[in-house]
Amino acid sequence: MIEIMSPTEIDRARVTGTLVADILQTVKSRSTVGTNLLDIDRWVKDMILEAGAQSCYVDYAPSFGRGPFGHYICTAVNDAVLHGLPHNYPLADGDLLTLDLAVAKGGVAADSAISFIVGDSKPSKSVAMIKATERALAAGIAAARPGARIGDISAAIGSVLTEAGYPVNTEFGGHGIGSTMHQDPHVPNTGRPGRGYKLRPGLLLALEPWVMADTDELITDADGWTLRSATGCRTAHSEHTIAITDDGAEILTLPSA
Repeated sequence: MIEIMSPTEIDRARVTGTLVADILQTVKSRSTVGTNLLDIDRWVKDMILEAGAQSCYVDYAPSFGRGPFGHYICTAVNDAVLHGLPHNYPLADGDLLTLDLAVAKGGVAADSAISFIVGDSKPSKSVAMIKATERALAAGIAAARPGARIGDISAAIGSVLTEAGYPVNTEFGGHGIGSTMHQDPHVPNTGRPGRGYKLRPGLLLALEPWVMADTDELITDADGWTLRSATGCRTAHSEHTIAITDDGAEILTLPSA
């Protein structure tokens, strides 16, 4: 299903997107050496409920997971990259942490992810990988405009990632979003320009470049959810929800301050 949002629904999406971004920034600021992933999950639960919003994850049970997910945020550390199931793990100095959050409020969902280094250690290769996903996300957003096609976004994202030297996996990527978290169209993180669904105002997309340092192969953790790099290498992931407008793309998942 592909939804085209009304102006009123896009206004609601702005509210949801800001909430998602604010929660992520709050969690980032509180995630220090020794913070447990289960504490992060509890913080997010409390913030979602306090905002009168709904988790898109806690009851989520897709075919690729061992559902329901049962938690409020995805927490992926180091070699974990997607669908990281919170568990009893205290963060260590230099850990690469990815937080991925989707929330619904007012009948509209928003989805965003950030990667960052915990503590004082800043491994240069990890920092470079995070920045590559952020540049790729910016390139994808710049390519998202009325009349363009999904392939234009995919090609822009993939060009940045491959030029930075990272293999690109296309099994999981960006997606449509609206009244539900995951919708068509699928937005691979590499592709050919001029192909795929034509973008039109009112379409919401969650764009999410993610990479693994030296492989494009994923393995599923014993928890049935967490996806890790097959080689044990580090990973990074950046994501925004955007709205296609008459003037281009509007980023909905920016923090309020």
